[in-house]
Amino acid sequence: MLRDGRNALAVADGEGRNSVWLAEQGLDVTAVEISAIALEKARRLAAGRQVAIRFLQADMLAPGWPPAAMHADFDWVIGIFIQFTGATERVRQFAAMKTLTRRGGRLLLQGDTPKQLEYRTGGPGVLENLYTAEILRAAFADWSIEELVEYEDEVAEGPGHKGRSALIGMVARKP
Repeated sequence: MLRDGRNALAVADGEGRNSVWLAEQGLDVTAVEISAIALEKARRLAAGRQVAIRFLQADMLAPGWPPAAMHADFDWVIGIFIQFTGATERVRQFAAMKTLTRRGGRLLLQGDTPKQLEYRTGGPGVLENLYTAEILRAAFADWSIEELVEYEDEVAEGPGHKGRSALIGMVARKP
């Protein structure tokens, strides 16, 4: 499915695992991250794996973000475990991601569901930050949801996020 696009934006990309993987799939990748320390690690990872990525240090929840020059630029806008906001900020977060997706482009989200609180194997640890199918359907009601699945799997994302996890994934296409 990623072959349906030429470029991607990795949102809140942390230390770059997702942006580097996307670049290895042949996409032209831009990664946004608030932490300068995480961005430096991401740059080292990209250099070590010999992929080119545009890295931007920015707070996607800041007023005036995203800049007008970035609007509707991306075939893919991707957020993997970006559940650092509650319901109010999540509206702004999703609005920014929608703005950055071109017409006909896709948004991909991967996160934890409320059941994750029972597993205690990582994730936000705050109920209001977790996704449900209902939350995502409502947030993207004006988009075509191509895939929305809740499932459980083993996750190994470092010592703070390892073990059985309650997950949700969504791909939605902008009209």
